[in-house]
Amino acid sequence: MNLWQQWQTDRLSHVTRRHFLQDCATGLGAAWMATQGGALYGKSGAHGASPADVMKNPLGVRSPHFPAKAKRVIYLHMAGAPSQLDLFDYKPELFRLDGKDCPSEFLEGQTFAFISGIPSLLAPRHRFSPAGAAGHMVSEILPHFREIIDDVCLIKSMQTDQFNHAPAQLLLHTGNAQPGHASFGSWVTYGLGTENQNLPGFMVLVSGGQNPSAGKAAWSGGFLPSVYQGVQCRSAGDPILYLENPNGVRRNQRRMMVDAIDKINRRTHEEVGDPETLTRVSQYEMAYRMQMHASEVMDLKQEPEYIHEMYGTSPGEESFANNCLLARRLVEQGVRYVQLYDWGWDHHGNGDNTIDKGLKKKCGEIDRPIAALLKDLKQRGLLDDTLVVWGGEFGRTPMRELRHGIVSETYGRDHHKEAFTMWMAGAGVKGGTSIGETDPLGFFVHDNPVHVRDLQATMLHSLGFDSQSLTYPYQGLDQKLTGVGDPPRVVSEIFA
Repeated sequence: MNLWQQWQTDRLSHVTRRHFLQDCATGLGAAWMATQGGALYGKSGAHGASPADVMKNPLGVRSPHFPAKAKRVIYLHMAGAPSQLDLFDYKPELFRLDGKDCPSEFLEGQTFAFISGIPSLLAPRHRFSPAGAAGHMVSEILPHFREIIDDVCLIKSMQTDQFNHAPAQLLLHTGNAQPGHASFGSWVTYGLGTENQNLPGFMVLVSGGQNPSAGKAAWSGGFLPSVYQGVQCRSAGDPILYLENPNGVRRNQRRMMVDAIDKINRRTHEEVGDPETLTRVSQYEMAYRMQMHASEVMDLKQEPEYIHEMYGTSPGEESFANNCLLARRLVEQGVRYVQLYDWGWDHHGNGDNTIDKGLKKKCGEIDRPIAALLKDLKQRGLLDDTLVVWGGEFGRTPMRELRHGIVSETYGRDHHKEAFTMWMAGAGVKGGTSIGETDPLGFFVHDNPVHVRDLQATMLHSLGFDSQSLTYPYQGLDQKLTGVGDPPRVVSEIFA
């Protein structure tokens, strides 16, 4: 093969579908490219980035639409959906009607994951008592949470469209019940970038022994360039898998390898123009820098003993307490969005997953670390501009689990999309308050409903973004975290 033939072969090897559309004689490619605008390079509303700009700054920042209350987010997701009725949404009527058949008007037109027949109402298995200056009723199985409730706003009127775990988790975190959409953390890093070029802007921690039901799609970058997807890390063992050099490879050798790969990728980008090539460049460089910085940031041994005592950490274990402490360390170092998933909150009453014993056990694992996290952030001055969010993907029914018409000998509740409770703290949140209200049985929202899309819009607002203006062109639409339907509302009463 002569040099001319080799050049033609190399050229054809880089011809992609995009090149065909762009270069074909009919001009279809040019027309298509004109309609896509900034889709290849991360356009957001009126803001766009050229290939050169992306090469210089793959995490290029879009301008916030107004002054932000929050600079960063720590999201604590209890995968499986904790029972709001047994923790925060106190309903005395349930104690009076415990064991009675659920009124038919609450069952008509409703779809449940497992309940069939006429279930009986179920009162909480634990006592409630007032907490904080406002006297909010809180379950006795959250003793440490009571100490921080004056920093928290309870949202008791949450609603969602989904009653199965994976679709509900995806809707909550990506704005769509189907996989393939960008997660909240990806949107945040797409909008704000990272404050620390040596760490990813979006990091994920998992406890409870399993990933959430939605899997890694819950922290996917979706249609956004993959540089914005969440990076899963661990609070025990190697902080990030496959980050360290293989045995026998020295750091200077890795530098040479990265330089060579980057050179190839940059040449490929000049020839092909695929923005994912820039992502590869950025990810190789980030991985190299993280070898020096990530291990230090994620080394919990650097914390003093009184901090470990406050959080209740477990050395060598990937526990929720360890993850809470690591979350504080990450936001302290400039990570924009830290997502914690804790698995094991699906208390149907099967096996050990009961409302009495199982829920109490899970609360015992998260109560102390969460209180410590808020206190720690506050004493370091970080709570002023860190938004902390807690909740599950939906709620639980006021009725007892009734599968196939058979009453279980244990206490459990089914999935419930009509009403559940979440809470927020920090970043201007009006502490010691609650918004929304459910009916006397806790079945339907009675006042001030807050859909998950409203929550997403509210969180984006706290970060300085209008949910309708932070967009990314994909499949012919300006995609948004909150979807392309009717605009959600910002729940402004959450903030002081």
